[in-house]
Amino acid sequence: MVIKTRDFGEINAEEQNIIRFQRPVLGFEGHSRYLLLHDESMGHGFAWLQSAEEPELCFILVDPSLVMPDYMPVLPGDTAALLGANDYECWVLATIRESLAKSTVNLRSPIVINPETRLAGQFVLEQDYPVRYPLTKEAQ
Repeated sequence: MVIKTRDFGEINAEEQNIIRFQRPVLGFEGHSRYLLLHDESMGHGFAWLQSAEEPELCFILVDPSLVMPDYMPVLPGDTAALLGANDYECWVLATIRESLAKSTVNLRSPIVINPETRLAGQFVLEQDYPVRYPLTKEAQ
């Protein structure tokens, strides 16, 4: 299938690569199908979560270990029932500002993906992680 994207133009995607959100991204409840896209020039710790339904809907994701090496989210008890039991990929949403020093990530509500089932969700943690944590070490 051909998917139109905000940042990558039109791309070919296989249905089995679509990630289905069982618990939607907060504020975007009407969108449940996404692709996880990587740009090798950005490195392994960054990805784009591109809606398969809306070309302009795209989020920048960051591997949380890049900004907080000891980040250890405790996921809700229903995670396995929603996503399937497995090892999960954990990402955090980034808000990129004009000045990189003012850019932040949301450590309180990670995006969790089961790579085997291709099911995902955004979970609001009970732990006291910040919603706006500086992306760069200099800003921290």
